[in-house]
Amino acid sequence: MYHRFNENKYPSTNIKMDIFKEHIKTIKQIGYNFYNPINFKKEFNIPRNQKMILLTIDDAFESFYSEAWPFLKKNKIPFILFVSTEPVGKKGYMTWDQIRELENEMFVFIGHHSHSHEYLIDKTNDEFIDDIMLANEQFINHLGYVPNLFSYPFGEYSEFMQKYISRNFDFAFGQHSGVIDKNKNKYELPRFPINENYGKIDRFKSIIKSYPLEYKKLFPLEKKLDKNNNPPLFKVEFFRDQNNLNDISCYSNEANSWHKSKIEITDGVLTINFRDKFSPRRGRINCSLNDNGKWRWFGTQFVIKKN
Repeated sequence: MYHRFNENKYPSTNIKMDIFKEHIKTIKQIGYNFYNPINFKKEFNIPRNQKMILLTIDDAFESFYSEAWPFLKKNKIPFILFVSTEPVGKKGYMTWDQIRELENEMFVFIGHHSHSHEYLIDKTNDEFIDDIMLANEQFINHLGYVPNLFSYPFGEYSEFMQKYISRNFDFAFGQHSGVIDKNKNKYELPRFPINENYGKIDRFKSIIKSYPLEYKKLFPLEKKLDKNNNPPLFKVEFFRDQNNLNDISCYSNEANSWHKSKIEITDGVLTINFRDKFSPRRGRINCSLNDNGKWRWFGTQFVIKKN
């Protein structure tokens, strides 16, 4: 997941173009192909023996159009551009004409990223729905359709939001790190966020070489925490054929400090006993294991309300 390109005053959401080109070169050198989302719905449940790379770009900043788009167009590299409709045409953002230019290419897919790109999880349920519906109107007016792929602003969602999105879209992406496999929830798909700090080539090689840590179920379903459910009762039920499960390591940032998590594994179910509550605004858990030389990974994100 990328945002800005060559906007160096925003290091937390920016990637320099020379580094981005190095990312693309690395993907090709390793021998991975780029995934065309046109096949997403048809192929999602089909087991895949070969890893593929899906590029996504959030927010439709003007720097993407001016810096990255010419390179991606020249090389015909497929990607999803997630657009929030309210900022379109404003300073620093792409215009509808530019979005339509991209959308005309067979390897480009436009995704839905809400209307306002505000912290929608802080809104009422009705306000959240109104925001999505307003964006739908804008997409119909300017593109003639509503995109079937959704990206949660800031990667934040509640159980209500996820269920609403599942009734109106085919897939939805968060901002928790991990690798997509056919067992992942279609409405909380992981992505590895890339920026200047987390885009260095050694880390990039590591994440694109990682494999999914597959699981059957993850609890709780509610990713929005308050004083009544913070810390959450966190459990992951793995498949019985998962190798080396006892070698798993998890890290979490409760009390606003990253440490190795205290875990228990019983009959293929992992439980984390958190040290403390998660601090506002986001709680994260990342787990990995070495499965006979394959590093497997999954991540989860919670959103924590201030009391």
